[in-house]
Amino acid sequence: MGAIFVLILATCLSGVWGCQLPHDWRPQTETCRAELAEIIVFAKVLALHKDSYSVYNYLPWQYDTDLFFSAEIELQCDQAWGSMLEVPTGSRFNVTGLGYFPCYSYSVVENNSYYFFLRMDENYNIIPHGVNFQDPIFPDTPENHRMFASLFQFSNCTAGTPVHTYTPEWEAEEDSRLLCSTVQKALFEEEEHVKTLSQKVRSLEKANSHLRDKVKNMKRLLRQAKRDTKDQQTLPLKELHNPEPPHPHQDTTKDQKRPALKKILTNTLKN
Repeated sequence: MGAIFVLILATCLSGVWGCQLPHDWRPQTETCRAELAEIIVFAKVLALHKDSYSVYNYLPWQYDTDLFFSAEIELQCDQAWGSMLEVPTGSRFNVTGLGYFPCYSYSVVENNSYYFFLRMDENYNIIPHGVNFQDPIFPDTPENHRMFASLFQFSNCTAGTPVHTYTPEWEAEEDSRLLCSTVQKALFEEEEHVKTLSQKVRSLEKANSHLRDKVKNMKRLLRQAKRDTKDQQTLPLKELHNPEPPHPHQDTTKDQKRPALKKILTNTLKN
């Protein structure tokens, strides 16, 4: 009961802490990941053993050993194509680093067979190899047999193990397997290139928008300057057509006497 409670707590805390993959992460197929896996075995789980605290068991509750365990496995086929572990069929060894972690779980059931992606750490412990942050353990099913059959085409298997008989599709699978990681790498690089170009386009669009606003502001200032200049030119004409009235205290009698005097002189000359 305590282990179940701790497992539920681990699931809740994983949601709080967040399990974020790299920003450029993309899922890969099992055949592509098989190219990158160090060790590939088809084996039967003979027994499970509780694991104590280790470098792989780093949860705050690491001393609850119900969450971590290792599996004693027996190879049912001696060598997978591309595997770095060369041991004969029937060999037994332990796989550690199994259990329930914040963002993933590696679990197996006793007396069941599985396909494993494994690797060896610096202390020569054999642990699951979660290539591309994906599941490295595959149950014994017809679908998985077909998926991994070509990897074990040259293996010697124990009696009762499903025979990996040759099929014409294997050659095509091997050809595609040799190209798979290269093609995926090229696709990922192309995606990164497209992403970089998209960022440049957004940056240029932002700069273009800023420049457009700047031009619009300059046009507005130019129109305002033209209006101000026109107003300054029309002001003297208004003053010419609409002269200011005389000041109330200004003496205008002289201006009024001059026309009368001119009229008298004109009449005199006529006579």
